[in-house]
Amino acid sequence: MGALAERFLEWLEVRNYSEQTVRNRRVYLGYFIEWCEARAIFRPNEVTRPILERYQRYLYFYRKKNGKPLTFRSQHSQLVPVRGFFRWLTRNNFILYNPASDLDLPRLERRLPKHVLTKREVEQILSQADVGTQLGIRDRAILETLYSTGMRRMELVTLNVYDLDEERGTLMVRQGKNKKDRMIPIGDRAIAWLRKYLSEVRPHLCTPADDSALFLTRIGEPFSRQGLSRLVRAYVTQANIGKTGSCHLFRHTMATLMLENGADVRFIQQMLGHADLSTTQIYTQVSIRQLKQIHEATHPARLRRENKNGGRLDED
Repeated sequence: MGALAERFLEWLEVRNYSEQTVRNRRVYLGYFIEWCEARAIFRPNEVTRPILERYQRYLYFYRKKNGKPLTFRSQHSQLVPVRGFFRWLTRNNFILYNPASDLDLPRLERRLPKHVLTKREVEQILSQADVGTQLGIRDRAILETLYSTGMRRMELVTLNVYDLDEERGTLMVRQGKNKKDRMIPIGDRAIAWLRKYLSEVRPHLCTPADDSALFLTRIGEPFSRQGLSRLVRAYVTQANIGKTGSCHLFRHTMATLMLENGADVRFIQQMLGHADLSTTQIYTQVSIRQLKQIHEATHPARLRRENKNGGRLDED
């Protein structure tokens, strides 16, 4: 089964699936194959629908080192590669029938973001960067870029110097999620900090083997995803605002604040690079300010009427 799994992953690469997708499916298929081998199941044709349902129950009852269960989203993510693997096996005649064809995956929850920052809280986080130092200027430019564009962590990591167009006020996101390019606007303040970083800091960080990555670590290398998350999370914690998060916190915040200020959800969709509008519409539930104003203006418990003497009486 392991050898066929490698051929399946190669098939994904040939069809231009992203490197991250292939990496994740390799990990999750590895978990499934290890589980099967521990139960003396070594060949795909030995896997039946009841065995897959048993594996699904195993994921449901599995507990991590901290004692917490896997989220339903995590269970879903681990089952999708297994289902895709058996579909590929069937189509290529390695097995006669697909035991995963009718496997019911866990229903995904549509959860709101855990935290969204206010404008004041964002400014408090941004002010934590010590702009009297080179690394502080770099960090301020990173935070400003995240706040202004709402781009994903990996999209910022892979930014190149030439992706910034100062004259037009845009950034080119190349090969974002699902390998899609998009051009997005970036604010004047963020551009000003990027300009300062590019002129005063980056020349001191880059090495002879510079590959034009926009943001560099202190040793002149592009950031890793984990390294960028640690950097941003440290500033959020340092601000002591009672909220936690990292790069995605700025993504949620940008979308929510723009919606509250009247932006059309379709423009937010384009900024965030969502393929489906329903994914973006979750922010309309977080953007509560307009709903709160309507509630205060129309709810019977808040309506008032004038009395006969010209005063106002509560109808509570």
